[in-house]
Amino acid sequence: MKNIRNFSIIAHIDHGKSTLSDRMIQFSKIISDRDFKNQILDTMDIERERGITIKSQTVCLPYQARDGNAYLLNLIDTPGHVDFTYEVSRALASCEGALLLIDASQGVEAQTLANLYLALEHNLEIIPVINKIDLPSADIERVKGQIEEDLGLDPDSAILASAKEGIGIEDVMEAVVQKLPPPEGDTDAPLQALIFDSHYDAFRGTIVHLRIIEGTIRTKDRIRFMYNDATYKVEEVGVFQIVRVPKKELKAGDVGYMIASIKTVSDTRCGDTVTIYDRPCKSKLPGFKEAKPVVFSSIYPVASDGYEDLAVAMEKLKLNDASLIYEKDSSAALGFGFRCGFLGLLHLEVVQERLEREYDLSLILTAPSVRYRLVTNDGEELVIDNPALYPDPTIIEYAMEPCIKAAIIIPDRYMGAVMKLCLERRGINKNYQYLTNNRLEMIFELPLGEVIYDFYDKLKSITQGYGSFDYELIEYRRTNLVKLDFLINGERVDALSMLTHRDNAAGRARIACNKLKAEIPRQMFKIAIQGAIGGKIISRSTVSAFRKDVTAKCYGGDISRKRKLLEKQKKGKKRMKMVGQVMLPQSAFLAVLKTDTD
Repeated sequence: MKNIRNFSIIAHIDHGKSTLSDRMIQFSKIISDRDFKNQILDTMDIERERGITIKSQTVCLPYQARDGNAYLLNLIDTPGHVDFTYEVSRALASCEGALLLIDASQGVEAQTLANLYLALEHNLEIIPVINKIDLPSADIERVKGQIEEDLGLDPDSAILASAKEGIGIEDVMEAVVQKLPPPEGDTDAPLQALIFDSHYDAFRGTIVHLRIIEGTIRTKDRIRFMYNDATYKVEEVGVFQIVRVPKKELKAGDVGYMIASIKTVSDTRCGDTVTIYDRPCKSKLPGFKEAKPVVFSSIYPVASDGYEDLAVAMEKLKLNDASLIYEKDSSAALGFGFRCGFLGLLHLEVVQERLEREYDLSLILTAPSVRYRLVTNDGEELVIDNPALYPDPTIIEYAMEPCIKAAIIIPDRYMGAVMKLCLERRGINKNYQYLTNNRLEMIFELPLGEVIYDFYDKLKSITQGYGSFDYELIEYRRTNLVKLDFLINGERVDALSMLTHRDNAAGRARIACNKLKAEIPRQMFKIAIQGAIGGKIISRSTVSAFRKDVTAKCYGGDISRKRKLLEKQKKGKKRMKMVGQVMLPQSAFLAVLKTDTD
């Protein structure tokens, strides 16, 4: 056990985490150069294209240290995005230490701080690594100053590396061996293992990623999951070395996998404790939480006959993604679909892209919403995330919305622009402090519903890419909530409805009406597009009608002849409007999603 090291790499998005993992894998020679490819731990196309890690991976690296001993380094890779913070916390609970990766040109950013605090909560040993030292814009001394002032770590212990060029990789691995403590645990004690991830294999079912805290797990053992109380028989255990390598047993301190004929990923919960059925451990491991969705949206097929294909695709995707929740939904405008819950906006985008790519579907998504709590006049509490379920406003005493605490790190020259953006989104400035002489950390409390639209994109654009953002949910607060409906030609279109704060309703309705006007094709009659709260119209746009020139055949003569023809045309258009159907194109629904920009 003294020759095992379990560690994780934590960093802000795009600081080179996946590239460093690649170089460490190449250095340990567990894969030939011919089979190697960049971002080898990122298995999805979306991860490769966007350069982000969505699904964490594990790899076991053999390493011959400078002291002559052979070590096993278990790298537990983590996602970098704020949506997947719970998965990161479970991965960190499986480690004894972490490499804190900092970009030499960008410096310490919001998620660098957030992930550091997360690692310190688990009492991990932290090794700072300054990456991308080969860049012309790298400022190593400035970053060392930030490591000391912002993070409170020793800047002299920071390792200089360039994962892209392969500089300093051996120093990083040597530091893991020398500075991180070996795991502790008794191999003869009752089994106590932490599930920190799982993925689905079409042939073997769910493959569970485990860190053995105490005891030993062998094939043919009968095991029990302590939180959902399910029992299984172990078919195979082993370690990950890019491919699965079966072993006879996994002992305390090991990180590996287990296969036990588990049908779906949702049967294994991240953070659950595994023990032997006949000889259970005394207690569950702490820190388990149900993954709770925070953003909700409905997904519909573009063509109504695509519902069956969508249902099959959702079922298959659920096998791979336990945090996705969905239920059947229907809309008068869009037909049958599914109401889905996501961990955040990135998670929503990933699910949408995977459904469209992997299952060749064309989809329409409704405007994303958060979960509101409504207290009725009788004192009953209703929880709603779908505008279609919003009750009669007369029975609601008050509404509450989820709020977040956002940490934004920016160069101080952008302070005014960021302050304006946050205050426009109903933010409350709680605190700000200078981290260095020109870098500022601002703490805001914001309603989550104001952040899920395009807050991150706006922040990046007004700070020219230098702003970084991290958030955590804090509590529910009272709000003046209204349901904003859209009427096309007097018909309410339920799929366009949204829940919003009363102060924002008029602006949002006006922008949405103008966007719909640009997208809806003209007809032979006028089309009125209206935004309404209850029975009160608060905005309107009109798509003007095509006009046939009925007076073209009248040359000369009395004006009353022309007037008679125009009156006849007017009556015909009125009659047509009564029976005319307005077909909404897919682009109209997508336009309303981007209501925050003119």
